[in-house]
Formats: sequence, C-alpha cells, structure tokens
Amino acid sequence: MRILHVAHQQLRKYGHNRVSWGQKLYFGLIRNNHCVQSFSDRDVAAFEAPLGIRDLGKKKANARLLQTVEAFEPDLMIVGHCDIIANETLEAARAINPNLIIAGCNNDPLFVPENVDKIKTRVQVVDSMFVSTGVKELGLFKGARAKLWHMPNPVDTSIETFDASASTSLPTDLIFCSKETSYTERGRWVEDLQTQLPKAINFKTPGSFGQPGVWGRDYDRALSQSKMGLNLNRQEGLHWYSSARMAQLVGNGLLTFTHEGGQFDELLPPESLVYFSDYDDLKNKVVEFHQDDAKRRYWASRGREFFHREINSTLYAQYIVEAAMGLPFSHAYVWAENP
Repeated sequence: MRILHVAHQQLRKYGHNRVSWGQKLYFGLIRNNHCVQSFSDRDVAAFEAPLGIRDLGKKKANARLLQTVEAFEPDLMIVGHCDIIANETLEAARAINPNLIIAGCNNDPLFVPENVDKIKTRVQVVDSMFVSTGVKELGLFKGARAKLWHMPNPVDTSIETFDASASTSLPTDLIFCSKETSYTERGRWVEDLQTQLPKAINFKTPGSFGQPGVWGRDYDRALSQSKMGLNLNRQEGLHWYSSARMAQLVGNGLLTFTHEGGQFDELLPPESLVYFSDYDDLKNKVVEFHQDDAKRRYWASRGREFFHREINSTLYAQYIVEAAMGLPFSHAYVWAENP
C-alpha cells in the first residue's frame, strides 16, 4: 500500500531528538512492507519560508503537501501532530485523489483544552481518528465524520533496546525524567520522594528542580543505567491514558510504577506494571521492590516481554492501517475496541 505519513519528523534536531511515536509509526509501516512517503510539515514550512521563519512558510507547506499527494498518489494519508496543515488542504487532497483515505492520529492528553479543540477540528474531515486516550473517554468526539479508535504508545525493537530487568547492578535505582509543569502537580510527589525515600535509594530526576533535561542519546543512556522508573502523568485517571514515557520505561526493562486510574490492568498481564493508588502507596511500593531485586527483575521482565510482543510498532502500524482502511484485523490487538 502507498502511504503518505504527515508528521513532525524533527529533521532540524539533527539527531538530538525526543523519542517520537510518529517515528515509531513510520518504522512500523515500513516493516509491514508499505511504500511510505514522509512529509514533515514544520520542517517543510521552515525550509520554504523566507529567512527560515516557520510561520511565514505555512501556506507553502500546505501547497507542498498537495503537490506530494498529486505526485505520490497515496492510498492512505496518516496525519499526526501537523497543525500547520489545514483541514481545507485535506479536503483538497481528496479532490486530487477521490479514493484517498485519511486517518488522523493524536497522541496528546485530553486534559489540555487546546488539544481537545484540535481533535474536534480534525474529526470533521478525517475518515478515522486514533487517540492515545482510551475508548471510554472518546465520546467527546462522536457525531463527526471520523470513526474513533484508541491507539497505544508502542515500543520499537530498534529504539527500546536495553533490558534493565537482566541486570542486578545498575547505578540508578529510580528515575523520573520530565520538564513539563503545566496542568500538573506531580512535582510535589517527586520532591517528597526525594526527601522521604530511604537514602539507600538513588533517585534521579533529570529535568526537574533546575536540573537539565535529557534527550536523544543522553536519555537512552539515563534509562540504560536505571532499575526502576516513575510513570507520573501530568494528570491521572483517564482511561488507558499515559504519556509515551510508559512504553519507553517498560520497553527498556525498567520496573515501572503507574497510577491505577489508567486501568492498564485491563491490557497488561498481572505482575508486570506496579500500580499505585496514592502517594503513600507509591512510596511503599518503591521501597518494597528496591528491597527485593529478584522480584523487581521478574516483574520488569514480564512487562518488557509483553510490550515487545503485543504493543510494538509493527503491530501498532498495521492496526492503524487495517482500522483506517476497514480491513479485517490480522491480529488480536489487545487494545482494539471502539467507543
């Protein structure tokens, strides 16, 4: 199948990238033997703009996308976080290629009002919309053109390459990486853990409390030196919602602590993720697993194995293609439900 993948490809990062779900989708599409043409809206806008000023290149980026549709003749166009591309441009793409199917993907949280507005705008024009929050929350977007689907945050065998569960001697006992402070009070928990966890627990918090964040290879190295990781979302309790951090931690074999409100016990097997209900429960469970390293490694290995087998980018990409194109599912995807 010929697929046009429209997303921020981080071309101007020159390798110093954040881990990207869009990149994982791109890799998965190729592994499934699709012919994939990528289009990075933000980078095209900057490249085409006078003096490289991205905002001055938005109109040209939309025109270049239509030029790409005409030249490439895709069967499916997948549009991710590409706010530069207007709905009118997607309609024009259909006029060029009347058989074109368009799928939207949104990997941002629904507790950010601006993101809800973005999805409400896109569902008016795309044929399917895939959202990283679970099916119980997607009623907000019913009644528009798009059929609604949940999509997970997958691991990728070429990105999540480490296995902390196989090691008994790593310098960092617990890690939490984040610089985001809007719509959240999780920083208080992190600060309290720093002071209240036993001194024997080496707790690293890159990006918090004035510490520099870690990206690209620095992020990979930080995870590869850690036994356990905190998956603290900016807000908890949304069905099957987590930042991509959870897949990055679990996929690299770190024992991962996540809030029970996400209901991931519906997707993952027992003794894989560690669920906590409140701050005291989290603190006690961190201490428990720090004191029992064999238990830590066993649970972490089960989580890693399950993610790499059932929530990987190859299955993820093929699911999006099959759901968007109305094809029978080729796999019993653990997350596949409609609202």
